Amino acid sequence: MLGGNSVKIGIAGFGAIGKVVATAVDKNIKGMELVGVSVRNKEKAVAAMNCLSQTVPILSSKELANAADVIVECVPKPAFINFAVPALEAGKLFITVSGAGILANPHIISIAKENGGKIILATGALLGLDAVRAAAEGSVSEIRMITRKPPNALKGAKYLIENAISVENLSEPKKVFEGNALNGATGFPANVNVAAALGLAGIGAEKTLLEIWADPSLKRNTHTIKVDADSARFEMTIENVQSEENPGTGKITALSVVACLRSLIDPMRVGT
Repeated sequence: MLGGNSVKIGIAGFGAIGKVVATAVDKNIKGMELVGVSVRNKEKAVAAMNCLSQTVPILSSKELANAADVIVECVPKPAFINFAVPALEAGKLFITVSGAGILANPHIISIAKENGGKIILATGALLGLDAVRAAAEGSVSEIRMITRKPPNALKGAKYLIENAISVENLSEPKKVFEGNALNGATGFPANVNVAAALGLAGIGAEKTLLEIWADPSLKRNTHTIKVDADSARFEMTIENVQSEENPGTGKITALSVVACLRSLIDPMRVGT
């Protein structure tokens, strides 16, 4: 829990996730102040700030790290490192839903340790991470994740392009990937951050099994995780409503970040 009169929040990205988080900080979280955002398209961001009580400064990644106590990262994976490094070098709290970004840049953990920074990987669009973390304290035989998404949520994925896999005009479900969560997160960086998060919470992304399906019968992004451990065996499924701005992102992802921010200042925290 952070101290002080008001926790200063900076948000990197102002799209499907960032805009929702910014609105919550601006209007609904007492004790937090939105001090700036960082974006590629300044004009678009300023126009989108009509959801806020006032226009906030648009800052560079380094300016954002200096101005805020907490930096919330909501940018595409290629830009992840541009915000993680300045924030952690400044000893700040860095909140992200990009498990894929962490897997691709593991050295940021050392940067955080050396400078007194901290990384929080928010739950995002997945469920059961508390149970997975607890199970991983014992012996785990297998963790498997099955992701099923409407084809429009997978279009343009790196793995599909590199392997000439089409998800157009499907009449039945099509398995487009089977392997581990590390390779899945690399091939589908904008689609399966949940798999990366599952790997980081449990037995590691290389040991976490993953299937990805394009399913034309679905309207929601669906994730099922199956865990077999010496302490428990469990299976859980979540069906996420797609964000209007980005069909690959579930609406609940932004709300999980909002919940994470609230937990920083609330006197009680529920969950591991």
